[in-house]
Amino acid sequence: MAQSNPLKVTANTGDFGAEITGLDLSRPLPPETLEAVKAAFVRHGVVWFPDQPLDHDQLEAFTLQFGAFGHDPYIAPLAERPHIVEVRREPDENATVFGGAWHSDWSFQETPPAATVLHAKVVPPVGGDTLYADGVAAYEALDPALRSTIETLKAVHSAARPYGTKGFYAGEEGRKGMTILPSAEAEKTFAHPLVRNLVDGRKALFINPVYTLGVEGLDEADSSAMLGTLFAHMLDDRFVYRHRWAPDMLTMWDNRRLTHNATGGYDGHLRLMHRTTVAGERPV
Repeated sequence: MAQSNPLKVTANTGDFGAEITGLDLSRPLPPETLEAVKAAFVRHGVVWFPDQPLDHDQLEAFTLQFGAFGHDPYIAPLAERPHIVEVRREPDENATVFGGAWHSDWSFQETPPAATVLHAKVVPPVGGDTLYADGVAAYEALDPALRSTIETLKAVHSAARPYGTKGFYAGEEGRKGMTILPSAEAEKTFAHPLVRNLVDGRKALFINPVYTLGVEGLDEADSSAMLGTLFAHMLDDRFVYRHRWAPDMLTMWDNRRLTHNATGGYDGHLRLMHRTTVAGERPV
């Protein structure tokens, strides 16, 4: 049965981020509509669909329209739902906000996820925004000489800092809403191009402060200096969109293009989201 309402895409100023309305995501999208959503996703980097109450089956079915499930390590999924992670913070929880530092989901994997899907179940009345930084705009705004310098470099990614046996989560206390699973496996490394080629022909910076450890071929001092310069540039306010949530909002973002950061500010309130990932390819 065809969708009863037309697809409407309303983009942010600057074209990074867009709201999509007129759809019912609880049912499979017709082929032409799905292609239009995919095109909007690639163009805008992060898209959101307000007022979409979905159960687990519907969330999984929506995700699979964009590709196979990605592999989500180091976090216990929902019982009997291995592809859904519950991102939950209790009202009385004093642990840090999960995802509360700039990162690209699972960039430390050999084939990081192409997309992350996050569905809002309980949204606190204050705080809890997500920040997104556009790696395309940041790359295009670089000095041409620096762009040329980094074009062929590779960066080393690892999950060791947060999820290794001596990582941040291994030593934390007070987390109630989620089960983190630190592992020696997290200390593996993969090298990916520092500048990533996207499916639409554009290029994006593909580094992030959490998972990027260094730059291949540079000594520690030069590597740290280069990454520090690039991080400061790519996280400039010019390239950042602040996303405000509402109950039943589904948001999907392109890990190949952007980094994101979950903010706090809602102590004393429950925040509850369900998350899936879409498998990606080896960065080139």
